Amino acid sequence: MKKVVVGLSGGVDSSTAAYILKQQGYEVIGITLKLSEVDQCSLDKQVCCSTKDILDAKKVASFLGISHYVIDWQEIFKEKVIDYFIKGYQSGLTPNPCSICNREVKTGLLAKYAKKILKSDFFATGHYVKTDFLDGEKVIKRGKDLSKDQSYFMALVEKEVIDMLIFPLGNLTKEEVRKIARENKIPVSQKSESFEICFTAGKTPEEYFKSIGVPLKTGDIVHVSGKILGKHKGLEAYTIGQRKGLGIRWKEPLYVIDKDPIKNTIIVGEKEYLLTDSATAKNFNFLVPIQKWKNITVQGRYRQKPIEVKEYYFDGDTLKVIFKEKQQKMAPGQILAVYQDDILLGGGVIT
Repeated sequence: MKKVVVGLSGGVDSSTAAYILKQQGYEVIGITLKLSEVDQCSLDKQVCCSTKDILDAKKVASFLGISHYVIDWQEIFKEKVIDYFIKGYQSGLTPNPCSICNREVKTGLLAKYAKKILKSDFFATGHYVKTDFLDGEKVIKRGKDLSKDQSYFMALVEKEVIDMLIFPLGNLTKEEVRKIARENKIPVSQKSESFEICFTAGKTPEEYFKSIGVPLKTGDIVHVSGKILGKHKGLEAYTIGQRKGLGIRWKEPLYVIDKDPIKNTIIVGEKEYLLTDSATAKNFNFLVPIQKWKNITVQGRYRQKPIEVKEYYFDGDTLKVIFKEKQQKMAPGQILAVYQDDILLGGGVIT
């Protein structure tokens, strides 16, 4: 009997994934990560990895009759994800902590832990992602439910980890998963979904920084012409492409074009200044060798419509893509995920 470790968060998706794997005849082991000291969620703020989630995961494991372990990785999570998020925003970026977390904690590191410590054959999660084979190599594909597809967040996960991953929900829709959970009386079948960025509990970056006592430094909002138009609340409160909430007046709508952490300024301009014909991503992670790529598309944020690419170049570290048509500038710090049809080819951090 093959052994599979499931990242059991205490939510309906991972719980249903564990149920499906047990039904398929695997020896299933649940692991829940303690990443927060939060005791429970408020009624309107669902955040994963709280003490309540751990208790929910225990209930599910008991209901399914599987072994269950809780691992305290709060220090690892703080160092690899929360600190990355804070430093990124303070550097003028718009970081994507979920993609980093999947590589460094919840998927990548936990899969390696499962293999080394628990001698697991596979590692599974409740992500809406599929796997397949291309020329004999295991690859990541978009999930069936495109409204829930989470392949974008897998772009930085190392190839060696991909080989041991299983995604039981890849061929299901969210509604189908809920139905399976309800019909089989899984304890968390009615539980609401958690936020994408779990540790912010639904707060905006500005609200989050204030909640942890990190002061925001005000500075000038500068038009591309050089004219100072007003004051910003702190670089952390803005992202590339933002139009609303700037608090300035101009004869035409203005957008955030860039952020300068050295001068502590927000640069704004008309929409044409937001358009570009290219994007670059550093530290590129290849899931499929570039020699096998053809007719690629890219995504610069979660749920963005795939963008067609005319040309691409790789210099040994950084990938540059040239779009077929001009696009809105992508936010530095986000992930550039590259696809061929629905196959995830890899990804890197946008510069």
